[in-house]
Amino acid sequence: MSTAYLNAILAREAVDTSAFSPVRQVQTIIAPVLQRWANRFLLSISPSGSFAKGTANRSGTDIDLFISLHEDTPETLKDICGSLFNAIAGAGYAPKRQNVSINATIGGFDVDLVPGKRQTAWTADHSLYRRKADTWTKTNVTTHINTVVMAGHQRESRLLKLWRNQKRLEFPSFYLELTVIAALHGRQSQDLAQNVVKVLEYLRDRFAAARVVDPANGNNVISDDLTDTEKQAVRRLAEAALSGNWSGFVQ
Repeated sequence: MSTAYLNAILAREAVDTSAFSPVRQVQTIIAPVLQRWANRFLLSISPSGSFAKGTANRSGTDIDLFISLHEDTPETLKDICGSLFNAIAGAGYAPKRQNVSINATIGGFDVDLVPGKRQTAWTADHSLYRRKADTWTKTNVTTHINTVVMAGHQRESRLLKLWRNQKRLEFPSFYLELTVIAALHGRQSQDLAQNVVKVLEYLRDRFAAARVVDPANGNNVISDDLTDTEKQAVRRLAEAALSGNWSGFVQ
């Protein structure tokens, strides 16, 4: 019964990621604005984040767009984010600053725009500005997507994201996805309810002390993105979920 309940939630929250998905029109709508903003330094605009990984929910951000800029882009990463914010605002949208992205409603969809400066022409590695720490980090969006897709735990990640959102927890999506992968590492069971229980047990027992590193950059410690207080909030709510029922876990 519990797995049936969780599958019904997933069906309700399903996102169309096909080539004909209506949300893909966002890229066409915003492309002229981004082309004017980046000028000749724009390399590409491509879906990333949860949409590309298969971990998106209908009630979450509709799409993340990664904006790849040429390594010769003269502005600093901080200035790039500032000028992108201004360009989106100047186009008539109402942008919001996030840690590594600019959020806006475009064409009726909730969109996160992530600008990155390519490091060299021979790699897909990019430098991103991290607003909270006022610093930059190296990462590789393709590696992030492949890591999550190859692990095959998208259903569990989607349910944990719904739980996070409904409980108003601070828990960055990629950090959450890597945590789900760690919790289910080596586990062969396809029982969705049992797998979610395993993840909640991991959050209760091991999460707060676990060191999580960016698979694209060993120097980027993703677990540092949450404070100890924020990690303890995740732990406490995981413990509460384990003592309750599925409707209390996610609705």
